[in-house]
Amino acid sequence: MNNYEVYIYTDGSCLGNPGKGGYGIVMQAPKYNYSKEFSQGYRLTTNNRMELLAVIIALEKLKNTTKVLVTTDSKYVVDAVTKKWVFTWVKKNFKDKKNADLWKRFLKIYPKHEIAFQWVKGHNNHPQNERCDQLAVAAANSTKLLIDEGYEVSIKPDNNTLF
Repeated sequence: MNNYEVYIYTDGSCLGNPGKGGYGIVMQAPKYNYSKEFSQGYRLTTNNRMELLAVIIALEKLKNTTKVLVTTDSKYVVDAVTKKWVFTWVKKNFKDKKNADLWKRFLKIYPKHEIAFQWVKGHNNHPQNERCDQLAVAAANSTKLLIDEGYEVSIKPDNNTLF
């Protein structure tokens, strides 16, 4: 466990999918006896967007290049990176891929750090994952919801709308 300078734990939540959503982050730097939590809610989003956004926000908060372990219950995020799918998507300019805006944002921060990913089963009594889930759900239920512009702007109106 001491190989990493920073440990990032993340979770995303969506109340309905799509629906109100949020992310939760716990960041720890044991060498400095440091731990901090972050969360934010959005009025309309998807679970996968919140899972990915949590990782992005956490990585963006790092001030210095560092060795990081990201632990998440999102197979979507872990598999996309560890199986190198996202790098294939780049070559195809994200054609027909969801969340391209967030993946592009992720790829801007990804090379700045030495990042490993670890998947954990959600709701399985992993203390930091459980805390991230609590933060994400509370954020989704809060009254201070932001607009997920990357999602809401990309939604195409159905044929029944008048304008």
